[in-house]
Amino acid sequence: IFYTGSGRVGRIVHQACNENLTPCTLELGGKSPCYIDSTADIAIATKRILWGKFINAGQTCIAPDYVLCSKSVQKQFLEEARSVLKEWYGENAKDSPDLCRIINQQHFQRLSSMIKGANVAIGGDMDASEKYMAPTVLIDVKACDPVMQDEIFGPILPILTVESPQEAINFINARSQALVVYIFTQDATTQELFIHRTTSGSMCLNDTIMQYTVESLPFGGVGPSGMAAYHGKYGFDSFTHKKSCLMKDFNALGEKLASSRYPPYSDSKLSFLSTLLKKRQGFSIRFLPYALMFGVGVASALIVQCITERRN
Repeated sequence: IFYTGSGRVGRIVHQACNENLTPCTLELGGKSPCYIDSTADIAIATKRILWGKFINAGQTCIAPDYVLCSKSVQKQFLEEARSVLKEWYGENAKDSPDLCRIINQQHFQRLSSMIKGANVAIGGDMDASEKYMAPTVLIDVKACDPVMQDEIFGPILPILTVESPQEAINFINARSQALVVYIFTQDATTQELFIHRTTSGSMCLNDTIMQYTVESLPFGGVGPSGMAAYHGKYGFDSFTHKKSCLMKDFNALGEKLASSRYPPYSDSKLSFLSTLLKKRQGFSIRFLPYALMFGVGVASALIVQCITERRN
């Protein structure tokens, strides 16, 4: 069974699969964090983050759910965001043909409740009759705020300030594993920190959403964000049972060598079986070019020696 949807329904599907011993792939989403540091190209990063967040009005499972950055980066991000959103959607985003609406009234009411009492830095305009919600950025957000309790799945982007990459990592690790972790930094050490010290279904550095378009990369969650993966061959593998099949003949020599498996047992038989079953280091082709060059060198030396002896 392959299921894409909420964690609540995903658990129901998983329970039903367990009762029937049916394998399943679950893609469940979650709150995907986005960390930005001062080494990132803020202008480019802002465009990529806003595009990933507001495409389909934020109603995608891999949209950046919230931003973690320093106060200085937040200031730059907000300046760029105002300019970018005006460029994309004009003075009145409601009239833009490139900004879609919220899927239904129930979801619209859910999203609008997240904004109540929040510090809106950008956007915040709503029209329930059209299920319209402007691209919205929130600041001074706390971990206990309503907008931080569940996956947003809408055009609301909260910003939480942190003072260091490690503080951001601690914040991420204190929460359920996300479907994606987005990182915007040019610092290799910071990149390695997030790669090795956070757990998520996937990770994308210095862009958003684009990892989903690469069919050679597996896509899926981990823990509360899902299980197993799909895309390209990984999707085929999800619906495939890998049945092993060993085929042997009745060769007398092979039977003689394997006869130690039959009773009665002795120390010599057990020793022989242990030797047969011992894992051996396979030959690595990594050294093949060097071996070939060595062989060519030896052969060349012998040929030269032979020619020299004949001349003498």
